Amino acid sequence: MLLTIDVGNTNMVFGLYDGDRLRGSFRISTNAERTSDELGMQISQYYHFHGLDRTQTDAVIIASVVPPVMYTLINAIRKYLHVQPVIAGRDVDIGIENRYTNPREVGADRLVNAVSAVRKYGKPLIIVDIGTATTFDAIDGNGAYQGGAIFPGIKVAMEALFLKASKLPRVDIERPEKAIGKTTVQSMQSGAVRGYVGALAGIITDIQEELGGNARVVATGGMGRMMAEYCGLIDEVDPNLTLEGLRLIYENNKDCFAGRQLDSETCLLEAVEEGAWSAEK
Repeated sequence: MLLTIDVGNTNMVFGLYDGDRLRGSFRISTNAERTSDELGMQISQYYHFHGLDRTQTDAVIIASVVPPVMYTLINAIRKYLHVQPVIAGRDVDIGIENRYTNPREVGADRLVNAVSAVRKYGKPLIIVDIGTATTFDAIDGNGAYQGGAIFPGIKVAMEALFLKASKLPRVDIERPEKAIGKTTVQSMQSGAVRGYVGALAGIITDIQEELGGNARVVATGGMGRMMAEYCGLIDEVDPNLTLEGLRLIYENNKDCFAGRQLDSETCLLEAVEEGAWSAEK
């Protein structure tokens, strides 16, 4: 069984694969203060919820844009799943031509999304990942990653409005039927959602033109499905795009995963040593 993990700024998303079948997925908030035991126990509980044996995990692959949580996550996987995880982009090649001026600047999740989207939807493509930040990624007709755009997520924008404008409340993100709000809440919702959809449409249109005008648009991320309801330029919604991309990278690099299962005695010894070191500090 393969465990794929997408570590984002707000959530870590886990996907449990048996071959090419997604057996289950779950989310845990991204928290650098959590200990490896806390995280390991949470992961174990989700395995139990899905009726799966965590000791049957053969491999783990991670895409991360949050370096501060990686030490804890890797130790949790080693201790509770007895597997040495592989990091996409560091331990294995993601497998897509990257034409960014400085290729190392591109988040691994954006390239992983490209691998999955090209396989499922063809090329050229525009991938819109709508989360804490909204990223737009352009894949040309040859399947090469050209770059894209980064825009604040709608939740980030709404939180900034609440924090900086003392009389404005926190509101749910939904679009009122009419653009002209009759209350402060309706006015904020109309402006936020319609303004955000307008930004999505404008950026997508510009990227479409630069790619030649015939690229399909795929949305993913925590708010991808909701925004797709309001933005007619989005052709597909795929919430598991990153998890599926990680699975494909695993399939293409199976040799790199050989010998990464750890015996329980080694993991227990390392955990004891780590605990003793922490106590000394």
